Amino acid sequence: MILDNYVCGSWVKSSGKGVALFNSVTGEHIATSNTKNIDFKKALDYGRKTGGSALRKMTFHQRGRMLKALALHLHKHKEKFYPISYSTGATRIDSWIDIEGGIGNLFANASLRRKLPNTSFYLDGEYAPMSKTGSFIGHHLMVPKQGVALHINAYNFPIWGMLEKIAVNLLAGVPAVVKPATVTSFLTHAMVKEIISSKILPKGALQLICGSAGDILDHVMEQDVVTFTGSASTGQKLKSHPSIIANAVPFNMEADSLNSSVLGEDAKPGTEEFDLFIKEVAKEITIKCGQKCTAIRRILVPKKHIDQVQKALSEKLEKTTVGNPELKEVRMGALAGKEQLKDVVSNVKKLLKHSELVSGDLAKVEVLGASKTKGAFLSPMLLRNDKPFTRTSTHNIEAFGPVSTLIPYKTLDEAIEITKMGLGSLCASIVTNDAKIARDFTLGAASYHGRILTLNRECAKESTGHGSPMPLLVHGGPGRAGGGEEMGGLRGIKHYMQRTAIQGSPSMIAAISDVYQIGAKQSYPVKHLFQKYFEELKIGETYITHKHTITDADIVNFANVSGDHFYAHTDETSLEGTIFERRVAHGYYLLSKAAGMFVDPRKGPVLLNYGIDEARFTKPVYPGTTIGVRLTVKEKIAGEKKDVDDILKGIVKFQVEIYDQDNETVALATILTMVKNKKQG
Repeated sequence: MILDNYVCGSWVKSSGKGVALFNSVTGEHIATSNTKNIDFKKALDYGRKTGGSALRKMTFHQRGRMLKALALHLHKHKEKFYPISYSTGATRIDSWIDIEGGIGNLFANASLRRKLPNTSFYLDGEYAPMSKTGSFIGHHLMVPKQGVALHINAYNFPIWGMLEKIAVNLLAGVPAVVKPATVTSFLTHAMVKEIISSKILPKGALQLICGSAGDILDHVMEQDVVTFTGSASTGQKLKSHPSIIANAVPFNMEADSLNSSVLGEDAKPGTEEFDLFIKEVAKEITIKCGQKCTAIRRILVPKKHIDQVQKALSEKLEKTTVGNPELKEVRMGALAGKEQLKDVVSNVKKLLKHSELVSGDLAKVEVLGASKTKGAFLSPMLLRNDKPFTRTSTHNIEAFGPVSTLIPYKTLDEAIEITKMGLGSLCASIVTNDAKIARDFTLGAASYHGRILTLNRECAKESTGHGSPMPLLVHGGPGRAGGGEEMGGLRGIKHYMQRTAIQGSPSMIAAISDVYQIGAKQSYPVKHLFQKYFEELKIGETYITHKHTITDADIVNFANVSGDHFYAHTDETSLEGTIFERRVAHGYYLLSKAAGMFVDPRKGPVLLNYGIDEARFTKPVYPGTTIGVRLTVKEKIAGEKKDVDDILKGIVKFQVEIYDQDNETVALATILTMVKNKKQG
């Protein structure tokens, strides 16, 4: 089979010899990849013009629903990818992480639409007042970049590696060109075939290149974003490409790193944490045959426990069944290919110059249900380095396979220092039930790590584990790990958007952003805002309430009802030395009273009030103060039906401004209401 490339809206086969791809378990030839005669410049232009234009016309909510639809479609067809995944050497569990983990990433990113407006852009952060009277302000606007996201991916996760990246750029409104690692590109190819056949994505939103990337980097432009996952040396070479430098193209790099797992000094043999540590480390050595950028490469153990850890780990690793990943009894399959096997063996030999092999064998491996000569099989191996500060190859060389090194430490500070010798890692973990140990390690090691897991008996059952980056948390790391950040919820989306500072009057900023700004022009409709349907409400519409004069009785009554007898509200004899002149009204009384003033009691389109954001009490309110309320439509977020019986509704954020007789603001808050749509389509 010749893998065709999906470019410019069509599946295209390239002529020529190409690169042969093999089943890593049987050694059989299964496909050939080739990108000869592919016009990469044309493909990038097509993505920018066709895919980018279509995506930018969509709102975040539309893009999110598109991702959800795609996730549901792929989940329905997930089983067809497992047999193909077995050819990469992955077991059922390994394949589940890649296939269903990738699909889960689509679901997770699709859910982010609820945190974003129903527009193609959004405001980032808080406004900045820049003038004395408030007539001139600044804000930050985020808009989609008008280029493509070029993803150059690693071979270890052919599906997850693609889906976790495109989920983010598609939600941001940017199309993708995916270049998977050639050796396992046949699995990525199968997934893209299914995506394209679903017709869920607009044309140009996704393109696929199976094989050499050729001169593609020559054609990247200032609006493009390039991401890379793989070795640090390759990443550094790509990052220094002249076009990337000349056009200041953002380059997000996630490089393989020397990650660590630390056994806390409290986690002695016989404790639950000791057993958790052994289980977690053994799992990370063997899952995906150790071919994970987040795999544990350095195992740090208190010196007094290292022999017991070595014994327990060795026993567990030696029981690992290696062989044909399609067999249920097999716990570790094959590496991705013979070349990968060769690289791992070569690097283990380098490591053994400074370390001792205490479990496993470079030359021997018992294989179940397959040929050890035809497949890319290797036994799980445990090395030991008792002198980590002088024998430093452990911190410089990575064997990207089922290989890890035991290292003793004397104190927690020493353990932290050893983790830093990796010069930047994607992740670290510490297994401890001692909060002080966990805190000291995290604060000491965080600057060198993109993620730190604290594992103990409390979270063990639900923990996703050392090696599992999560879609809504940052994935990346400093230094050798590449200095990038993939995913991370809204943070990940921002990689594909341009943050632009916008300045002007509050009214202009409100008109540009569809979010009311303090000081912007307001309109005063006759109809009460709570009697308007979602579609009828306009940003800046304001309802002004009647006035109310605060009395001592109001304050005393609220104290009795609420049980809040804080001295400033109830004991005027205790105010000496405070900022208060006399008895002061409760802030929550002001909000409660404001609600009574602005709420329309009649049944209407407002279904419920489900929260208050950004509540501030800006000026003391004493008995005798007369207050009024301005209720303003601040922002609208369109909703969607959960099922056919659901009511179509949206979220309306109202600004509640409570002011006194001097027209000075005494309290400010944002209430969140659920408002029914007039049209139930």
